[in-house]
Amino acid sequence: MQRIRLRYTKRGRLRFTSHRDFQRAFERALRRAEVPMAYSAGFTPHPKVSYANAAPTGTGSEAEYLEIALTDHRDPAKLRELLDESLPAGLDIVDAVEARTTGLADRLTASVWELRLDGVSVEEAERAVAAFVAADAVEVRRKTKNGMRTFDARGAVADLQASCPQPDRPADGPCAILRLVVRHVTPAVRPDDVLSGLRAVADLAPPVPAAVTRLAQGLFDEDSGTVTDPLAPDREAVTAAPADRSGVAGAAATVPAGTGSA
Repeated sequence: MQRIRLRYTKRGRLRFTSHRDFQRAFERALRRAEVPMAYSAGFTPHPKVSYANAAPTGTGSEAEYLEIALTDHRDPAKLRELLDESLPAGLDIVDAVEARTTGLADRLTASVWELRLDGVSVEEAERAVAAFVAADAVEVRRKTKNGMRTFDARGAVADLQASCPQPDRPADGPCAILRLVVRHVTPAVRPDDVLSGLRAVADLAPPVPAAVTRLAQGLFDEDSGTVTDPLAPDREAVTAAPADRSGVAGAAATVPAGTGSA
């Protein structure tokens, strides 16, 4: 069995696609592309697809990950092209690599987020960021399936900075961009929780909802404060693996994935 790990995006209006909607669209894409999927056993077999830490509905993303299991070998680059062509624009498959290591989910320990705050000046955002970062703890409340819950939004934030919009994305009025690095903890701290924290410590209240995009997710490097590419170990393992007579990296190097099936 071959396992392929994919990175995909949610762009534009497709950021409003729920995770369940994406699952349905992706399974249709698998059928259109005639991918030789492995299926689960039982009365209702389903394709072996493992999803890892999907972004909330309504947020854009450049870094969503999943893994598929195949019954026949396929070139990851060609498979990426076929699946990308079979999905609607905005749900784009942008990277593919053969799984050669365990624990993809374990390498998703932090996310980099961009929050676009239209109607908020950079100066306002910088003051709010300074107050948030200086706080030892910032308690926020969120409604969960078990009722309202209070938790600290500050502890999970590894970095928070405010800046002006990029020249290719100008704004008609005041606009601030927040770049946020959040560790994946329990309970999960989401970008809207950080916005609630900014409102609590600095009364920052954007007049319109923030446009939120996940730029990256992966293993958090404590020394550099950066988020690393979670597919890099698989690329390195493929490069290091010896090739068999057909020119394909030896199957003996393949290790079952560490993520669960959905």
